[in-house]
This record gives sequence, structure tokens and C-alpha cells, in this order.
Amino acid sequence: MKIAVLGGGHGCYAAAADLSEAGHEVSLWRRDAAALQPVIDSGCITIKDDEGQRDIRIAHATANIGDAIKGAQLIVIPSPAIAQMDIARAMAPHLTDGQVVYLPPGTFGSYLMAEAVKAAGNKAEVTWAETGTLPWLVRKHGPNTVAITTRATRLPTGAYPAKRSAHALDVIRQAFPVVEPCEDAMSGALMNAGPIIHPPLIIMNAAPLQHFEAWDIHNEGTQPAVRSVTDQLDLERIAIREAMGYAAPHFPLADHYNSDNWMYGDVHKKLVKSGDWREHIDLHSHRYMTEDTMLGLSFQASVADWTNADAPISKGLLAIAGGIVGQDLRKGPRALPTLGLSGLNKADMRELLYQGKA
Repeated sequence: MKIAVLGGGHGCYAAAADLSEAGHEVSLWRRDAAALQPVIDSGCITIKDDEGQRDIRIAHATANIGDAIKGAQLIVIPSPAIAQMDIARAMAPHLTDGQVVYLPPGTFGSYLMAEAVKAAGNKAEVTWAETGTLPWLVRKHGPNTVAITTRATRLPTGAYPAKRSAHALDVIRQAFPVVEPCEDAMSGALMNAGPIIHPPLIIMNAAPLQHFEAWDIHNEGTQPAVRSVTDQLDLERIAIREAMGYAAPHFPLADHYNSDNWMYGDVHKKLVKSGDWREHIDLHSHRYMTEDTMLGLSFQASVADWTNADAPISKGLLAIAGGIVGQDLRKGPRALPTLGLSGLNKADMRELLYQGKA
């Protein structure tokens, strides 16, 4: 299958390499041509994982997004949510009927990107889908080298509009056989693990993050008090999903720490052992704040308000994060009032998510 991978981050390089190794014809696009040059020059991305180190040939690496997208059945965007709108505007002139765009994860970006493309004048019948996590725990070890700690074993995925879910899942499953259906894009967005794992970790570790040159929030930073808050935050997520009428499985985050039933299986010990997450985290600019808190947690808290679900931990963490960055994060870019969706009733919301916006 022809696949376009858009972006230049850890997950994008992992996607290009893994999907190429699986036999797909992959085009990797990155806006920064100079940063992409090592892949262009070598024609390869190097993977390091449990099977050792090897060079994976990439069919096409380009800074021209139109060239990357042309003829692709599946477009994978494992970039942070903060980049989604820029990518949507860049890809808008090039999308065609029948293509599927996959956001792992999405932070409700499936809805926003679809509407941005339509606003740009492209009326192609494109299906957008999102899941709850990046399909890899991965870190770059060089300009064209990635170290993959593990790969996802389950990817709960929702599509927008949901009426084309079957088509989307058929296409995505050719690249990611472990996808599982969710009701719609909002269900997929409320599977996103980032806004559950990362806000408690960065906010409750704020002092050591600002004091030490590098700090591992998944090792020293994951103490019983933090886990307790994370568990309660995840229970709020599940309550919000139930208030929306979404069915189990809800993929409780507790399984990430103590079972093999979560999206990555039982992987927390591997993550800590790798040492790749001992890093400097700037509380104003790191994606754990700009993506998972300012976008993802704000979205979750707004859906809680809309459904009248009790979410004191979500709102409390969001308030403290707002104090750190000096913003009212209740009015974040992904909050339902900001999106103009808070006035819908549940029936209208279900219709929107199923049919798409007229």
C-alpha cells in the first residue's frame, strides 16, 4: 500500500521505518528540508529495537507535501497536535476522494483538520481517524536513527465522519493490524493517554523539572502520590466516556502499569529501563504542556462540563497548569466552547460526529 507519513518527530521516523519494513511504499514528508537531508542522502532510517540495529530503506523522502500525498491510500500524521492545523492547511490542496488520514493520537484533531481542509476549499471525501496513543514508544538517537522501546498491541480508533468508519478501518488495518473500532472520533479522542499520563507528571514534578538539568518523570517522578492523582484523573476520563454513552473497553491507564491488556501491553518497566525519557522538560514549551495539557486536558475538561460529569482533578490540574503558563486554559483551542460545539445537544453531537459537518 502507498502510505504518506507527515512530520519529522520521533513517531514520524518510526512510522516511516516500520511501515517500510512491513513492505509498504512509504513517502516521508518533513517541512524542514535540511533536517530531512540525512534520510534523503542515505535513503534509509536506522532502527534500534529488541531485534538489533538495521537500516530500513525509505521509498521517498521529500519536503514537498504534494509529492508525498499523491497516490497515498493512507496518510499517517504521528506529529504533535500543536502541528495539526499547519499540516492541514499545507495538505489541503492535495487531498483526494477515498484517502484516509490517521492521527495517532489525535486530541480531536480529526474534526479540526477535516473542517480546516473544507474551509480551504477542498471538498474531497476524505476520512479522518484517531487513536489513543502513538503506536511506538520511541526516541531519536540521531538525525536518521530511532530507538523503539516497544510497539502498540492495541489501537482503539474512531473515525470522522463515523459513517465512513468501515472504510477507514479497512485501510488503516493494512498498516496497523492491531486497530480496534471506537464509536466515533470523540470516542477515539477520549482514549488519548497523553492528557492522563503527562499533566500530573509534569505539574506534580514541577520543582525538580525546573531544578535539575534532566529528570525522569516516569522513574523518580512516578511516586505513589502522583499515581493516585493519575488514577483519579483516568477515572474521570472513563466517567466522561460513559456520560457520552461510549461503551467499554475504556482502556484504563492502570493497565499500563500492571497488566498486559493496555495499548502497549505491560511496558512501563521497559520504558523506565531504556533511560530515553530522562530529559529536560521546559514547562512552557514541552509538548506535555502545549499538547497534552493545554489541548488534551482542556478538551477533556470541556467535555466533562458539557456532559455534567464531575471532573475536579481534570479542572484542578488545568487551573494549576494555567497558573504556570499564565493563561486561562478553560478557553483552550480544543475546548468545546472554542470549537463552537458546546451549544449542541447530545443528539446533535452524535449526528455531527456520524455525518460530518454540512
